[in-house]
Amino acid sequence: MGARGFGVDVGGSGIKGALVDLTTGELVEERIKIDTPHPATPEAVAATVTEIVARAGWDGPVGITLPSVVTAGIARTAANIDPSWIGTDARALFAAALGGRGVVVLNDADAAGLAEDRFGAGKDVDGVVVLLTFGTGIGSAILHHGVLLPNTELGHLEVDGKEAEHRAASSIKEDKGLSYKEWAAEVTRVLRRFEDLLWPDLFIAGGGISRKHDKWIPRLENRTPVVPAALLNTAGIVGAALATGNASPNERETGIAP
Repeated sequence: MGARGFGVDVGGSGIKGALVDLTTGELVEERIKIDTPHPATPEAVAATVTEIVARAGWDGPVGITLPSVVTAGIARTAANIDPSWIGTDARALFAAALGGRGVVVLNDADAAGLAEDRFGAGKDVDGVVVLLTFGTGIGSAILHHGVLLPNTELGHLEVDGKEAEHRAASSIKEDKGLSYKEWAAEVTRVLRRFEDLLWPDLFIAGGGISRKHDKWIPRLENRTPVVPAALLNTAGIVGAALATGNASPNERETGIAP
């Protein structure tokens, strides 16, 4: 039996958690999903996470993703969750709710990047891997030989006078009624800007629209290879569980005074 970890992925519509085999990246059991509370305040989300962990019967450290920039355990932004998260010590909050156990909190795209780099589309790639999640906005994760540069916000980088995500998020395709050909041209423009700055060895395209990768990835004209994400709905959970093993003792601390 390989090492195991527990990951929870907090999203705008659902909160999902599962036990993960850390040697294979596979879920050991069916994931548990509960609708995200509304409003998605820190206390309400922490209660939901606690319920998921309790239902799973897990008593070890827990990795938790947030749709936020997270530094030193503190949520600095809030996307699709309540604005009251901004400035919240998320690590201490979750640790207290979970009875004082070790907790790691990280950005959701970073978690997906860790998972894809270790077990998914980037597992056999040396060098720089950039995961981009195309959805309402564009999330990003940058890894170099498996080491994460946390909290990158490439979706907010200006590309020809507009933020990248205002050009190439999948929501823009839907809102403007763009064809896949038209939208792929915008994605190409954004990727060319990213690759001129980062010179990655691979882009991994995630988000719901990656399921239809055959309709748009072949239309891209940037120089760096682009492949669809492999783990899809499990990437956040797997990456969160991985983070509990990768974290330093300080990152795993409970945040609760003895």
